[in-house]
Amino acid sequence: MTYGQETKKIDIRQAASFEVNEKHFPDAKILKSNQDVRVHLHHDGMDIWSDVAYFYEKRNFFEAEGNVVVRQGDSLQLNSEYIEHSGTTKFAVAKRKVLLQNQESTLRTDSLYFDRKKQEAYYNSAGEITSDETVIRSQSGTYVAEDNKYEFVTNVHVIDPSFTIHSKRMDYYTELGHAYFYGATTIQGESYNVECNRGFFDSNLKKGYFQDRASIEYNLRNIQGDSIYFDDRIQYAAASQNVQIKDTIGDHVIRGQYGEIFKERDSAIVTHNPIAIKLIDKDSLYIHADTLMATGPAEERILTGYDGVRIFKTNLSGVSDSIHINQKTGLIQLLRHPISDRESQFLSARDMTKRNPILWSVKTQMSGDLIHLLTDSVTSAIDSIKIFDNAIVAEQDSLNPRQFNQMKGINLFGNFEDNELQTIDIVKNAEMVYYLYDDTTQDLIGVDKAICSAMQLRMAENQIESITFLTKPEGAVYPIEELTKDQQQLPGFYWRGDEMIRSKSDLIKDRAKTDFDSQSADAKEIMSRLKR
Repeated sequence: MTYGQETKKIDIRQAASFEVNEKHFPDAKILKSNQDVRVHLHHDGMDIWSDVAYFYEKRNFFEAEGNVVVRQGDSLQLNSEYIEHSGTTKFAVAKRKVLLQNQESTLRTDSLYFDRKKQEAYYNSAGEITSDETVIRSQSGTYVAEDNKYEFVTNVHVIDPSFTIHSKRMDYYTELGHAYFYGATTIQGESYNVECNRGFFDSNLKKGYFQDRASIEYNLRNIQGDSIYFDDRIQYAAASQNVQIKDTIGDHVIRGQYGEIFKERDSAIVTHNPIAIKLIDKDSLYIHADTLMATGPAEERILTGYDGVRIFKTNLSGVSDSIHINQKTGLIQLLRHPISDRESQFLSARDMTKRNPILWSVKTQMSGDLIHLLTDSVTSAIDSIKIFDNAIVAEQDSLNPRQFNQMKGINLFGNFEDNELQTIDIVKNAEMVYYLYDDTTQDLIGVDKAICSAMQLRMAENQIESITFLTKPEGAVYPIEELTKDQQQLPGFYWRGDEMIRSKSDLIKDRAKTDFDSQSADAKEIMSRLKR
């Protein structure tokens, strides 16, 4: 019935007996049942059966009690111990052991208010809805018959064999099994835990979209983002904007603008300005690359960065094409892209150095074809450094920044103590170019050029303090006027100080925010509904 239509009267369809009692029930017709006949009233498509009914014809109103059954069409039935209904306002109140059923769900509560004009029923005492194997409890809620939807408010609790939900406010479509969240919500499944303030969850397909402080604990990883898509059937989660993926039992975090977790493959990937943060002995190693990936079980995680790798920690920074960190062995590898046979024929030693991975220990530059950093398996502190093939150490001259002390060999082995580089051994075909000064006048004495099998550099305050030749060197000190610029440089030397990373804010060269949005059309439609 609509507001403009004539008010329909309540009809008496059947009763076993009829009486009046003006003293106790003025203006009421008292209808009663017996063992064969029940009281049956009808109003505008709604049938009501009860043991007793008090019908006020002038007011177009009745009260009924005792095994009350209300049916509206073929899809909705209400059972209770008591009901009152106005045919004028089309508003009903059911009390005591209320049971509201449709084809998909059953609602149980103590008091239910039914507005037939709006086709909405609501309760504000505790209610419980059962839909197949799913049970939903809340302090208050509304059933919207037209949409076959429940709107739950206050302490919503969903129990399903495969998940549970706690929410401040939730809309639930019983036919579809779709839930929409509009307040603080957690979803806990067998292998995942979701938190959000707004979101959508398909309880049948076990997938959803989540926003506003959204996070998912999944496969011993936590993924956070402004927007998260999740599908437990394919064991997958993806987040966009302000993404963070953290090992819940590990020691690293990856941040970026887009991230994915693949449970079956035991991997996580972050792109669009990603930065990984790995704890190393009360310090943090920051790693940037075009793409960062964590793979493997929690105790044996492998963190890999591809393309444009830049790292930074206190007293150490570096650049490489890729990075590979093995959590179990504590090995950190800085690698370059493979060089083809054709490239190796025309690339000069200087060109190779430009492409090699490189590290700076404050002002000391170290490079080579392959760099290994070894960390302690317990504290994760960096123990040592190894550089294989074409190892070159360079340090800018403190008195003349246009000059560089240089040491070169096949391999390099260095040791760290208390987070600082202490010694560097250069082995096999070691060479040196070093500028010597008078200790008193600070005048340049000359350029020391030497070769030997191996040499050791001792460091102090992150600078070269002394050089020891481990075998008898060959060489001499030359006046600088006698040496051309090329003669003052070892083969392959190239100073890359302009690439040095001086703070973690320098890791990402272009810090413009990436407006990345991976949402499908369906996801965008769902999220638009959640903005109401």
